[in-house]
Amino acid sequence: MPAIEILGLEKKYEVGFLRKTEKVALKPFELAVQEGEIFGYLGPNGAGKTTTLKLLMGLIFPTAGSARLLGRHWRDPDVKTEIGFLPEQPYFYDYLTATELLEYYGELSGMDPTAQRLRVPEVLERVGMTAAASTQLRKFSKGMLQRVGIAQAIIHDPKLVILDEPMSGLDPMGRLEVRDIIHSLKDEGKTVFFSTHILSDAETLCDRVAVLNEGELRAIGVVADLTAQVGGKVEVVWQGEKAKPAVEALGAECRTTASLVRAVLPEAKLDAALDAIRQARERLVSVTPVRATLEDYFLQKLGRKPLEEVETR
Repeated sequence: MPAIEILGLEKKYEVGFLRKTEKVALKPFELAVQEGEIFGYLGPNGAGKTTTLKLLMGLIFPTAGSARLLGRHWRDPDVKTEIGFLPEQPYFYDYLTATELLEYYGELSGMDPTAQRLRVPEVLERVGMTAAASTQLRKFSKGMLQRVGIAQAIIHDPKLVILDEPMSGLDPMGRLEVRDIIHSLKDEGKTVFFSTHILSDAETLCDRVAVLNEGELRAIGVVADLTAQVGGKVEVVWQGEKAKPAVEALGAECRTTASLVRAVLPEAKLDAALDAIRQARERLVSVTPVRATLEDYFLQKLGRKPLEEVETR
């Protein structure tokens, strides 16, 4: 049974002074996320990722379409107790401590008081916030607030966890810890659906991904299958610079380090590059296939060069 079924969801806004101009934030699409999956929802800023998640959580209303969560209608109040949600920019009461915040959200989720008392320190330890358990949130950094936000999303042990940009504001160590948390949720049989524009995180974590741009779903699939669609490239390394102009004429990107030249070029041009190196009587060092990344597929699918908002760090 799919944990999430999106059935033609669409969202339009009326904008402008007289609200007569219609803006399409999300075009109708179909999407199913299976139970136990880590599913990445990818796209540049403004693609419609947050709009989709808000629709699923009932925070905004669709122009058309519907959805099912954990096999039930998305508007069913009871299903919300089995979902954990982290918004992109969470706002918490500044004067609560981390422990008080989790107790508050545990009560909102209908947790048993005894189970809640045991669960709060366990979740704080899980997100690396034990030392800050009694600290008021107003003293937290952005990264610390992000961690406590993840803690409130999983405090009630939900079956489905929806995270909007969970890596936002985290340093490299914090991102690694969040990735470990997401993997552990999968190991527990939970479904994780998260949006991101940090493609390396999606490539590391996800069973499948969907690519969204300008409110339109562009692709769905396993990361390895999607990247296999990108034209292959090879790196050729040789000693000497006589063949460099001829190899560059084939469309290769060449870099010289000491006496070695490294060229990355389409696989179809490999034979011509090797012929140029032989004719120049220079020594071939290596030929290495270059694995396509999710970034390559993403940019090819969007038909654009890298944008500042598409992070690949």
